[in-house]
Amino acid sequence: MALLQVHDLHAHYGAIQALRGVSFTVEVGQVVCLIGANGAGKSTTLNAISGLIAATSGTITFDGVPIQHWRANQITAAGLVQVPEGRQVIAPMSVQENLHLGAQVNRIPRAERAQAIRAIFDRFPRLAERRDQKAGSLSGGEQQMLAIGRALMARPRLLMLDEPSMGLAPLLVAEVFRLIAQIAADGTPILLVEQNARKALDISHYAYVMERGAIVQAGTANLLAHNEQIIEAYLG
Repeated sequence: MALLQVHDLHAHYGAIQALRGVSFTVEVGQVVCLIGANGAGKSTTLNAISGLIAATSGTITFDGVPIQHWRANQITAAGLVQVPEGRQVIAPMSVQENLHLGAQVNRIPRAERAQAIRAIFDRFPRLAERRDQKAGSLSGGEQQMLAIGRALMARPRLLMLDEPSMGLAPLLVAEVFRLIAQIAADGTPILLVEQNARKALDISHYAYVMERGAIVQAGTANLLAHNEQIIEAYLG
């Protein structure tokens, strides 16, 4: 059974239909990416799964349980955790304080929380160096690491990443994708929305191409990376 199964998902922003019958699955152990042009519906799909916007119709099943009518906090507590576009760290709070916020989702005991933060600092040494620094003073790449670290503190069973490379310099993009691949290799399935289609396909097992709120193509990441239409449209 798929860990996440989205079937015939529709969503609207007022009178505008944003999603048109989106269906896909994420299996345990997979990295799955959604690629497509700006406005294709990729971020809207994540937001509907996370409960940040209401689906008009369709089903979202997580580990066999329909969650399309759940509140966002219930979905996160169940282990379906999203790192939002634009990072959205709490700027006036320190790195450590932001990480503690992530732990509160599942009410992790204080002793376990300290151990979890040490694990995040081991994974992200730059955050360890800046543990007492205000999150708003970090570089864009460091803020992205903090946003991912905060999500990991919630102990995700599936991690959803929305445009993790947005606004980052090429060297930092490479570092962020290296970290994402490592998180997946350590056992956390990932659903990735990413404008940098080449990087996304490089670390994914399976990929879906979205246009105008619908999935128009799907296949293994390797197959799509060598598809002439995909190369011309998204890989350059």
